[in-house]
Parts: sequence; C-alpha cells; structure tokens
Amino acid sequence: TPTLTRFFALHFLLPFAIAGLTLIHFTFLHESGSNNPLGIVSDCDKIPFHPYFSVKDILGFTFMLLPLVSLALFSPNLLGDPENFTPANPLVTPPHIKPEWYFLFAYAILRSIPNKLGGVLALAASVLILLLAPLLHVSKQRTMAFRPLSQLLFWMLVANLLVLTWIGSQPVEHPFI
Repeated sequence: TPTLTRFFALHFLLPFAIAGLTLIHFTFLHESGSNNPLGIVSDCDKIPFHPYFSVKDILGFTFMLLPLVSLALFSPNLLGDPENFTPANPLVTPPHIKPEWYFLFAYAILRSIPNKLGGVLALAASVLILLLAPLLHVSKQRTMAFRPLSQLLFWMLVANLLVLTWIGSQPVEHPFI
C-alpha cells in the first residue's frame, strides 16, 4: 500500500535528516562557541576538548549502550506489552487499547476532554507552551541556578508529565476517565 511505503520511507530518511541537522548544529557550535552554564566568562580554567571530553563522552556512551544491548539480547520481552502475546482475533477488540509509554501523557490529555476538537486543541496547546518557553527567557544569565521560580516550574512540568503518563496507562473506567 502507498501508506506503508511512505511510512517506511519516512523511517528510513528520518535518521539521515537528524544526522544532517546534528552536523549543522556542530558547525554552528564550533563557529560561535558554547557558553558557560553559569553565564560567567572565565578563560583561566579551560582544558582541551580532546582527550578529556572525548574519553568522557565515549565512557558515557558505553555506559548507556551496555544496558540497552543487555536488555535487547538477554531479556527482549521485558518491556513489551503482554497483549502482544495473545493470539489475534479479528472479531473481538481488546478491552484496553493503549499507546506506547512515550505517548501516554498525550493520550491522557486527549482522553480527559470529551470533545474531540477540545482534546486536540489542548494537546496542541501543551506542545505550543513548550515551544514558546525559550522565548520568555530574556535574562543575560543562561543558567537556572539563580532562578528558583524557573526551577520550580520545571519540576512541576516533570511531575505533571509523570502523573499524566500514569493516568494514561490506567484503564478507561470511573476515576481515570
């Protein structure tokens, strides 16, 4: 089908587009340089990028890749949905259909508003707020260390996403509708 072909083409080309954008980002980063997180200009404590940060990045990459490879090789079904192991029956819809875990917060937003258009607008507004948040920052300092209100808002956002993810994973019945 044409839809499947387009879907495959998107999933094939998207990693190359992301790699290209990463290279463009690195080009701009090397051209303009990066800033100190504290916002304080300091030339006295600079160290060369290679070998210190190269070794640090390789070590971090190894520590992130090792559990992922271990999970994929030794216990591939650990994080899978148990519904995937039941035989398919085209006549019966499963009682509790839910999206993957990374879409559960959006599913909870859509499910909480009975009107379809209202749910889509609420989901779009939640994404738009995240896109507009950097435009609200006008301070010269780039760090959040000296802005406790911003820190509080960030941790409230994290807590909100976790609660929405949990609510999205619950079955559609009385307290979670």
